[in-house]
Amino acid sequence: MASVTTQAPTDEQAADRTISGEGTPEAAWQGWARLNALPEVDPAELVPLGARAVVVAPHPDDEVLGTGGLLARLSEISRRILIVAATDGTASHPDSTEWPPERLARVRPQETRTALQRLHLRQVEVVRLGLPDGAPGRIEEILSGSLSEFLQPGDIVFTTWRYDGHPDHEAAGRAVHSAAQALDLPCVEVPLWTWHWASPDDTRVPWSRARRIVLDTATHARKLRAVQAFRSQLDPDTTTGQAPVLPEHVLARLTRPFEVVLI
Repeated sequence: MASVTTQAPTDEQAADRTISGEGTPEAAWQGWARLNALPEVDPAELVPLGARAVVVAPHPDDEVLGTGGLLARLSEISRRILIVAATDGTASHPDSTEWPPERLARVRPQETRTALQRLHLRQVEVVRLGLPDGAPGRIEEILSGSLSEFLQPGDIVFTTWRYDGHPDHEAAGRAVHSAAQALDLPCVEVPLWTWHWASPDDTRVPWSRARRIVLDTATHARKLRAVQAFRSQLDPDTTTGQAPVLPEHVLARLTRPFEVVLI
């Protein structure tokens, strides 16, 4: 994930999905009866036997924050996993001397490797594309032209929701959705920043498509430990005074004992 408070919307409607302030408190989401009553989907049903899960992450950490528990469960039931990392998340700390882009380019992929190890993933392959972080137009253009070489029949493709609010997330979502559609592959979208700008019963969110992946205690614990691998995003920047990219109020919405996907 990356800070987005200064980024402009990518289309006319994106202003309605502005990410600013602390967003909708997790307490409001937990108080919404419909969230805990969303239909459940089992990982074995979502990625059937013989299928491969392909997760396209705009930034390092998006795959763990959005589907870390799911990936852990899929690995346990011997599903193959491919993670396509679009960017190396080098724009997360603007003007920082502690976290300049060249350091982030080294550290953030290492954080991902540590996180995936903490999830106990087996049969996982990671492809890093090194696309420019914070350049949604380039991300969409290059992903649209290159994804087909990584996808194969039987894949179930996961990515950030096309209307998630973060320009990079939306660009990746559009590119992945189009590529999957062209190859007649299922595309499962994952809301991440949606929990920030949306609110319970928000009509902008297609709740009828939403499904819960319930995480057992051990899987949830692995996800929580995996998230802690992303120290670059969890610690404040002493050189700029910038708060953590992933402060506690953001993590609270992304580390529930269940994950939500749009199918």
